[in-house]
Amino acid sequence: MILVVVGCIVAYLYFTHAWEKKDKNQDPIFTMENYPKIDGSTATLPLAQAYKSAFTGTSIENVDVTHSKTHNAYVNLINKKSDLILVTYPSDDEQKLAKEKGIELEIVPIVKDAFVFFVNTENPVESLTLEQIQGIYTGNIKNWKDVGGDNERIVAYQRPANSGSQSGMLSLVMKGKKMMDPTTETISQTMSDIVDVISDYTNGKTAIGYSYYYYATTMYTKDKMKLLGVNGVDPTYENIKSGLYSL
Repeated sequence: MILVVVGCIVAYLYFTHAWEKKDKNQDPIFTMENYPKIDGSTATLPLAQAYKSAFTGTSIENVDVTHSKTHNAYVNLINKKSDLILVTYPSDDEQKLAKEKGIELEIVPIVKDAFVFFVNTENPVESLTLEQIQGIYTGNIKNWKDVGGDNERIVAYQRPANSGSQSGMLSLVMKGKKMMDPTTETISQTMSDIVDVISDYTNGKTAIGYSYYYYATTMYTKDKMKLLGVNGVDPTYENIKSGLYSL
């Protein structure tokens, strides 16, 4: 998944051309007082913190950053409450909202991350094909035994509409195929919720969920959770960097 920075052209110029013209011995481009209004997703908080530290010359321990999550960040940008946001690619709803407001989004790819699926470590399945994942989330595959696992009902967790993870799921994985309607129990409001339920032995052995590699391996990870391969390729750092892991 390509994470993108979306913002007005002025902010973009500040963060590229203006930076290139500075050398490390010169004063920082911004102060803490005139720093642009930045918003974004949960997974990009460390990136935003590093940016603010670098561009203001402030020690990273003294940098305070908050994000309102993907969809709210888009709404804030479109309503001109933010200058620039660090998020995944806009959903159809977000693009429609921008069009209705007469706003053109400037989209600049800055980071490569992977979209990953995970299960409980007690689940014997190690890898799924993209077609199997699509089958699970359309509701056509309902039992783990049909994909090499135990004779157990698959509990497929989803994220809410317009979350960064859900936008990634629809565009990268489902590719136009309609996801089955989730039940109340299978909607995880936050990324930490979906990790928690799958790492829980009692309820998570038959569950599957999805998120982004950086979040699931660095920001919020659990010992009882394992990442699944897709089409036989594991989502390792090396495979993501080389492009061998395709999502």
